[in-house]
Formats: sequence, structure tokens, C-alpha cells
Amino acid sequence: MLESRAAESGQSIRRRRECLACQRRFTTYERVEFVPITVVKRDGRRESFDRSKVLRGLIRACEKTGIGIEQLESIVDEIEAEVQQRSIREVKTNELGELVLDRLRLLSEVAYVRFASVYQKFQGIRDFVETLDRLRAEGADMAHWPVMNPVLEDLALGDRTP
Repeated sequence: MLESRAAESGQSIRRRRECLACQRRFTTYERVEFVPITVVKRDGRRESFDRSKVLRGLIRACEKTGIGIEQLESIVDEIEAEVQQRSIREVKTNELGELVLDRLRLLSEVAYVRFASVYQKFQGIRDFVETLDRLRAEGADMAHWPVMNPVLEDLALGDRTP
């Protein structure tokens, strides 16, 4: 081997080599081979993992929160790398959703609740209250979160009396 350097923005290694028998020079490239990941949908359908779908969901959840696209792309990179490292080539949508929520929990409470409301198919205010209560119970850093209005909380939990 005569020379080795990064190529394709660090995604591969370019090596300049020389044949020991005939002294001809040639170039080889080494790339990481990603095995395709299959996503198993809630209804059992299967489709290829599409990082752009995860990114779109993050962008929607993080609208007007001041979180930059670079940070969201980094989250998608982390999730994709974590799934790629698994020995099983299939991942369920609920597992992907949990991976996103784990990261959003640390990033933004607003984005967390927005994403959870779509991913977990919230039906009403009760679902929001239960999610906020669960976050509080898990000890998330919510010292700055407002205390739920008791009237709203009673309505959400089914007590319809004012």
C-alpha cells in the first residue's frame, strides 16, 4: 500500500496500492456496508427504514422551539446507528418511536409531548395529563413546568363537576 486517506466526506477510505508481481498501481475504496433495516408497521406491513420520515416527525415536533436542523439530523444519525448495530434487521415502529422519545425527553418537553401525542395517538386532554404526570414521576427536569390547573386536571380525569 502506497497511500491511504479519507474520501467521500469521511464515508470511505481511498487506498493507493501497487501490485507486488507486476508493479502496476491501482486504487481501492473501502466503504462501510449498511445492511438494510426493515420497519414493521403497526398493521404488520413491512417497509425499508427511511431516515427522512424520522427527521420529518422530529421537525414537526420541534417547530418553533428553536432547535436547529443540525441537532435533529444528529438525533436521526444516533437512532439509525443504534438500529444498525442490532443483530436483528427488523425494528418495530413503536421501538423507533421510543428511541425518538428518549432523545426528545432530554431536549425539549414541548417537542416530547408533541411527538408523543402523534406517535401514541392521543385522544384527548387526559392523554396529555397522563404523559405529563408520567414525566414528572420519572424525574424529568421539569422544575420549570407549570403546575396543572386543578380544574383542567379534574376535567381530564373525568370529574365533570366544577
